[in-house]
Amino acid sequence: MGVELPKLTLPKGTFKAYLFDCDGTIVNSMPLHYVAWKRVLAEWNCEFGEQTFYAWGGMPVAEIIATLNVRDGLAMPVEEVAKRKEALYFEILPELKAVPEVLEHIEFSHGHIPFAVVSGSTRDSVTASLEVLGLLDKFETLVCAGDYEQSKPDPEPFLLAAKRLGVKPEDCLVFEDTEMGIQAAMAAGMASVKVLQPWER
Repeated sequence: MGVELPKLTLPKGTFKAYLFDCDGTIVNSMPLHYVAWKRVLAEWNCEFGEQTFYAWGGMPVAEIIATLNVRDGLAMPVEEVAKRKEALYFEILPELKAVPEVLEHIEFSHGHIPFAVVSGSTRDSVTASLEVLGLLDKFETLVCAGDYEQSKPDPEPFLLAAKRLGVKPEDCLVFEDTEMGIQAAMAAGMASVKVLQPWER
């Protein structure tokens, strides 16, 4: 007998598009991102607790560094630290796994309705993660950090994805693993399904 995986129960309704967060939702990359963060922040003697890391899920990399600077009175060079963090993430990327219960819905519905990725990560990071798992070609569009002005919990990233797919916001279903993401989906007038965090599984 294998371990029974938690199945995702989708809300009732007919959806014309699925919008997926990437890290922690499609790909179980949060533990790898956390390793990269710990390594780069150790160079600046900056503490980044695991609970804080998950609570800030969906926040763009540059925003996290700027917020830590303010919190700890540090002067980490945002762009330099962001680049270094991404580089460390790419080094451990081959260890990446998909989130099985989300992958199931991607495999099942691909080709029937359009998909978009809506992420706070950089386009390079999202593209690399999806390529490792052979999923990149399943998505019609990627909405990543730099594509929008306001990040989650603002609805802008999700509304942009709906617009690019030519689907009304109320016809979209959002897959998200963070509270920030769920709030953004609600603000966009979209139904959502919460993907459990690694420790909740």
